[in-house]
Amino acid sequence: MLGLFLCVIQCRAQGQDMYAFDFGSGKVEHGYVKVDALMRYTDTSGYGFDLDSHPIAIDRKGNDPLTSDFCTSSSPFFFSVRLPEGNYQVTVLLGDDWQSTETTIKAESRQLMVKNLKTPAGKHVAVSFAVNVRDSLIKPGTSIKLKYDEHDKLDWDNKLTLEFSGARPCVNAITIKRNDHIPTIFLAGNSTVTDQQVEPWASWGQMFPYFLKPATATVANYAVSGCTLKAFIAERRLEKIARLLKPGDYLFVEFAHNDQKPGHDHVEPYTTYNEYLRIFIDSAHAHGAIPVMVTSTCRRFFDSAGHVIPTLGEYPDAMRYEAEKDHVEWIDLNDMTRKLYETLGPEDSKQLFVQYAAGTFPDQEKQLADNTHFNDFGAFELAKCVSWYILKHQLSLMKCIDEKKVHDFSPTHPDDFKEWDLPLTPIFSSIKPAGN
Repeated sequence: MLGLFLCVIQCRAQGQDMYAFDFGSGKVEHGYVKVDALMRYTDTSGYGFDLDSHPIAIDRKGNDPLTSDFCTSSSPFFFSVRLPEGNYQVTVLLGDDWQSTETTIKAESRQLMVKNLKTPAGKHVAVSFAVNVRDSLIKPGTSIKLKYDEHDKLDWDNKLTLEFSGARPCVNAITIKRNDHIPTIFLAGNSTVTDQQVEPWASWGQMFPYFLKPATATVANYAVSGCTLKAFIAERRLEKIARLLKPGDYLFVEFAHNDQKPGHDHVEPYTTYNEYLRIFIDSAHAHGAIPVMVTSTCRRFFDSAGHVIPTLGEYPDAMRYEAEKDHVEWIDLNDMTRKLYETLGPEDSKQLFVQYAAGTFPDQEKQLADNTHFNDFGAFELAKCVSWYILKHQLSLMKCIDEKKVHDFSPTHPDDFKEWDLPLTPIFSSIKPAGN
């Protein structure tokens, strides 16, 4: 911990907070903290391998301390650093002097940052991405009312956790630098938006960071499974966001699935539903932020002619109406998911959802047949839909979207599932997320 402390102090003297780690068992770069394979995370150390990770360290005996050694593993491994709440620019140096590598990087609760990046033998690549680190504290004595299953989520702890996986991930070095200047994209929504921590469940919000250009924006996903407009406010999630919003930030809002259900949180389209939407819109405007309404994803139900059966009633139209009336940007994810499902058809559209035979995942005794919640591929396709829409309709966030990653895509021209490849995070659950 002393080495980390000295490194941070040295960088603060230069007017910035930065943490620098040199991985492997060889020589250590000046100003970096050594991380060998045995460095385990503890609250005392404040950094180290986490979540029962067991990497190995390799030293190629080269001249460059940063590139001549690294840590790797044949299974996914996690590295955590205790950090204050805020936005951070993370740069990871990958590669091996002797062999080729392939690396996927996820942050916090499976936010996708780097996908299947390959380096040939002798080649080293530095990749950068922005991550939001947060806790549930609003002010002393006041916190977000977390749900029972959120207390152990990586989203709400006091550290940044990075997951490395792939055919052969070789991590040479990591630097983490605070960046308070880039815009934050706050996400408010339900289980179709939130960062799902366990496989095989996934949502578009956790795939969305992959489609952002490096160092242009960061995603703070406050969505939670089973949530409604009313509950998001009652649980003080909007209050927390409002305290953090700054001019140039974004507030994405997607609600309907749970709001349409009878009960205390029920709201009616064009009346109470729109009244609550305006609370979110007004909160963003009050802080100079940009509200973006997102119509909710379709459920996967088809009629005999192969058309998607709408189950959300007038809620998508009510959101479109409110956005246009208030001159607010909006993303028609409802229409895009309808087109996407119908393009794939009743059978192939199952590839987007948590539809798996019993025994596909550890301790999965029963078949999973969910028509609301997405798997990794489905979540990725939806995040790509959102990114495509932003570019096509020239929304204000388009400057942050990586056009190369959306090239030749549309809801009626989706990716081929047969070519899909993303390493699974080794944390599984057969329990369906709240909401439907």
